[in-house]
Amino acid sequence: MGDKFYNTKQNIADKLDLPRDIILNMPKIEITGDNEIVIENHKGIALFDKHNVKINSGVGLISIYGDEFEVLFMGGSTITIGGKFKSIVYEKK
Repeated sequence: MGDKFYNTKQNIADKLDLPRDIILNMPKIEITGDNEIVIENHKGIALFDKHNVKINSGVGLISIYGDEFEVLFMGGSTITIGGKFKSIVYEKK
């Protein structure tokens, strides 16, 4: 049943030319080089330390691995993280 509802929302977003990330409750991730990442439409921070960050999202956890992480900006549903990124892993619900 969940897949059918998701597909319906996806079809509506496509036909009305609406932003899919907002309609489908998906995060929007923008990476600049290997030292800055902006995540929009997140659901909060699950874990934050110098080597690992886990961000809750509508599609599950987003795990970021690397070194020297710091929060550069946090407001509303947007977070900007600085550091040296090695990998990003999407962990489904």
